[in-house]
Amino acid sequence: MNDFWQKLFKKNKPPKVPQTAPLPAEPLKPLESQESFQLQPTQYSVACAQSIGKQRDHNEDSVFSLCTVVAGEEETQPLGIHIIADGMGGHQHGEVASRVAVRTMAGHLVRKLYLPYLQVSHESQQDSLQEVMQSGVKEAQQAVLRQVPGGGTTLTAAFILGEQVTIAHVGDSRAYFLFPDGRSQILTRDHSLVRRLQELGQLTEKEASVHPQRNVLYRAIGQGEPFEPDISTHLFPGAGSLLLCSDGLWGVVPDIELFRIVNTSPNPADACRMLVEAANEAGGPDNISVILIRPMK
Repeated sequence: MNDFWQKLFKKNKPPKVPQTAPLPAEPLKPLESQESFQLQPTQYSVACAQSIGKQRDHNEDSVFSLCTVVAGEEETQPLGIHIIADGMGGHQHGEVASRVAVRTMAGHLVRKLYLPYLQVSHESQQDSLQEVMQSGVKEAQQAVLRQVPGGGTTLTAAFILGEQVTIAHVGDSRAYFLFPDGRSQILTRDHSLVRRLQELGQLTEKEASVHPQRNVLYRAIGQGEPFEPDISTHLFPGAGSLLLCSDGLWGVVPDIELFRIVNTSPNPADACRMLVEAANEAGGPDNISVILIRPMK
């Protein structure tokens, strides 16, 4: 501990309180307005989990999750940055590509969207959220091409501001909205060969699930050809959850089981643990990564 912190702790050390006989405990009285109380501003409970899986010897996935609240008289906003990347390209290349992509995207969003909140005075953001997300993906693309030639990765990022969620997506990791009544909404589109063949009516869902090229992507971070990421903006479901995951989860755990685990778990941490366990129980053929975001009640 440096001198500054030592002096600070000594200066603010609480005085010793003389020991006295404990007072008899009184039962807590319920708050009269407890039923009508709502947490303001809206805040989110977040958890994430990872596993190498049962059939891999190293982890090529990377995750980043930042959740904070900016509250004051003039502006009150929850703010979150959540990113998952699933690397590919063989040993070393995949894990490095995913790490470079996540760090580059996270750094871009922090500089452009988070740090301005911490400055006393700052110029207003000229670009829209979607434009900032798009430029972040392109920056990640250039970083991977430069630092990890031959490697590639998926990238799915969610930026939460208040009740608005902006998604940037490349590859076949996924983002879902899950609702308490069992409904779900996939917010991303898989950029895989078999998904494209399904969209063209050349493969059924059952055929796609066992296709030998089901993991081949036609769009990924690190590919040389220019591409545009998928960018979309949504309203966060007030009673629902946002799930980000790699295909090591959704590829082996049926959607109905994903929803059951999320909606029956008391908190995001338990849900993430159980989701990873379910993927491993299904064979764990790939690395597993998951981030779950849920509004606090």
